[in-house]
Amino acid sequence: MAKISKKKVAARAAFDGKANLSVEDAVKLVKSAASAKFDETVEIALNLGVDPRHADQMVRGVVTLPAGTGKDVRVAVFARGPKADEAKAAGADIVGAEDLMETIQSGKIEFDRCIATPDMMPLVGRLGKILGPRNLMPNPKVGTVTMDVTAAVNAAKGGEVQFKAEKAGVVHAGIGKVSFDEDKLAQNLRAFVDAVTRAKPSGAKGTYMKKVSISSTMGPGVSVDVVSAGQA
Repeated sequence: MAKISKKKVAARAAFDGKANLSVEDAVKLVKSAASAKFDETVEIALNLGVDPRHADQMVRGVVTLPAGTGKDVRVAVFARGPKADEAKAAGADIVGAEDLMETIQSGKIEFDRCIATPDMMPLVGRLGKILGPRNLMPNPKVGTVTMDVTAAVNAAKGGEVQFKAEKAGVVHAGIGKVSFDEDKLAQNLRAFVDAVTRAKPSGAKGTYMKKVSISSTMGPGVSVDVVSAGQA
């Protein structure tokens, strides 16, 4: 049986008996318990009253976190000609067409966000089985299929976070780093919850936002009071 470190034991003890905390108290607890040697990500999980297997209950969207993500996002853009030049000028890390498709097909995926101009979608469509499961498939609903590649690249680099409900109706994302100020993490948390709330699908019945919880990458999780999380 693996030995549990003293730091992990202390972290778990700090969380014992605590639940449905205010946003501020939850953020403070998660920050204080983070003990990894790297700057851990603060992660949020929302349990929603939806069944994503039904089209009218799918939850999907995008939000720009006010304090950013603290992550260096690598962006790939499918484009040709002037639009390819525009993407490079905007700071895209990888730009291409057939060559980029072949690189992805070979299993080399060195990016966190994929953007495409509309004319490139027949080509990108061939990569659906590879990009889809990784939530990297360009989609006009979240602004990653667009002619305005400059805006899309800037948004991806500037703190934009995409979200999508998983099979169990859970939405998961990173909302910053433990090195962020508590106020910034609280702002990001509420902005994320607000975006998911506004993305409520027409087919959702009963309680939509069932549970909100946060944790650091290596730390325990704690539930957040839903009302507190929804306060602007």
